[in-house]
Amino acid sequence: MKNVITIDGPSGSGKGTVSRIIAARLGYDYLDTGALYRAAAWKVRAKPVDPDDEVAVKNLLDETEISFKNGKVFVDGVDVTKEIRTAEIGELSSKVSAMPAVRQRLFRIQRGLCLKGSVVIEGRDTGTAIFPESENKFYLDASIEERARRRFAELKAKDPETTIEKTLDDIRRRDNRDSSRKASPLMKTEEMSFIDSTNMTIEEVAERIIKSLKA
Repeated sequence: MKNVITIDGPSGSGKGTVSRIIAARLGYDYLDTGALYRAAAWKVRAKPVDPDDEVAVKNLLDETEISFKNGKVFVDGVDVTKEIRTAEIGELSSKVSAMPAVRQRLFRIQRGLCLKGSVVIEGRDTGTAIFPESENKFYLDASIEERARRRFAELKAKDPETTIEKTLDDIRRRDNRDSSRKASPLMKTEEMSFIDSTNMTIEEVAERIIKSLKA
């Protein structure tokens, strides 16, 4: 499978921006799996249900419609694209995404969306769990200090009280949770092309990936 490009990596690695650039240049669709998990977290908080109760979370999501259309995320028909981009929802999504029941629920959505055409899909398990058969799999990373700097630049306008130190602590905690969870942990495999973006521009990363694609 060459028409599904998977890009995995930890928080702040730049995979979202790079994926959007590549999708635009190739005329592919773009799917941000992290946004779907954030949407699930948004619903858990909005209901609300106990985010530590996997059964309650599963039951809630079984009755919830989550969709991704034209770069926007919808929960039960409501556009939540902007509301899910907060540090609070990011932390909560990391917690609920560790639940096998949540991953199974969203797995079906992700596979269904990508099998409709050519797609750039990014997240933490796109090349290992969602589309292991893809022949174009990449793992994007950067130093934790650089990733914290990037994330802080995104968050400070939305949350004036956030600090670079808090952002760094949040990333450390999320890295540990994402890589140690039992259900589809974040991991780099030998099949993935590894790119360290610490000292690279977004354009340089995108260009390297495009040049590495199997036709």
